[in-house]
Amino acid sequence: MMKTITKFYRNLFLLVLALVLATGGSIHAQTPVERHGWLSVQGKYIIDQNGAKTALHGVSFGWHNWWYRYFNESAVTLMAQDWKASIVRCSIGLDLDDKCFNKDKELGYATVDSMVNAAVKNGIYVLVDFHSHHNNLALAKEFFQNVTKKYGKLQNVLYEIWNEPLEIKWSEAKSYSEELLPIIRKNAPKSIVIIPTPRWDQNVDEAADDPIKGFDNIVYGLHFYVAFHKDDLRAKANYAISKGLPLFFAEVGGMMNTGDGVIDMQSWDEWMKIARENSISWIAWSISDKVETCSMLEPNTPVNAQLWDDNYIKPWGVIVRKYLRMAANENK
Repeated sequence: MMKTITKFYRNLFLLVLALVLATGGSIHAQTPVERHGWLSVQGKYIIDQNGAKTALHGVSFGWHNWWYRYFNESAVTLMAQDWKASIVRCSIGLDLDDKCFNKDKELGYATVDSMVNAAVKNGIYVLVDFHSHHNNLALAKEFFQNVTKKYGKLQNVLYEIWNEPLEIKWSEAKSYSEELLPIIRKNAPKSIVIIPTPRWDQNVDEAADDPIKGFDNIVYGLHFYVAFHKDDLRAKANYAISKGLPLFFAEVGGMMNTGDGVIDMQSWDEWMKIARENSISWIAWSISDKVETCSMLEPNTPVNAQLWDDNYIKPWGVIVRKYLRMAANENK
């Protein structure tokens, strides 16, 4: 009996040693990109390289024109390693000030570079978000032509082509998307693209009744702030799901739609139940230091995220970190 036990532990030791040598001297947990690889859309689900239903969970960085200083490798590394985010959202802002993409393209492209490179180093996904409220189709064509030419072969890059259209008809959002998709598909034939829906990415029911045809690997954006968006919007979400429309919760918050107010945990958990039961990805807004509930950082938080202790993380950030860690544990 003793010989059997000794042999077992010897073989176990040899197996561990072989694994250590095979991985260059260390054993590490798989990163999200190592685990899931190229993502695709099958029916209403995102699936990974193994055909398994996959949901990504992460954090959106605020408008780049105001908070580009936080769009850096240290912040992405903290999100990936400590917060356990599997995706970060790179929001390239338009139409507000001289730092926006339509006024300063160099800053916009440099910000995308910083975020994509940091995501690749950390083995997580990154959503490149054309963060416009208005129809900037000509500029979007230029932006996504350049961005997909550079990153279209990377398995960890997704694209959100129009953030939160305002009071438009679904026909306009659909037409906009149908003009952009061929440009993106030329350079990024396999990447997931998030399609905009009317009224701040809420009217997914309209898209469900008339979805885009002829393109693979597309999902439809639904944004919500749970203290304001409750049963009415959840009903639209459930209707779209029942029709088989693949959804992606690309911007979510626990407070009012203004970004301020009290965090409504009951409504948050109801939305998270929908996400969990239907394997829908979500990204929480936002890494920024504005004086508002949805900004996760205290004012004047250092640029170097290695210095971010709990004194710099506001209550919404603490909640998001908790839920990201929970999601990561569930997905092991």
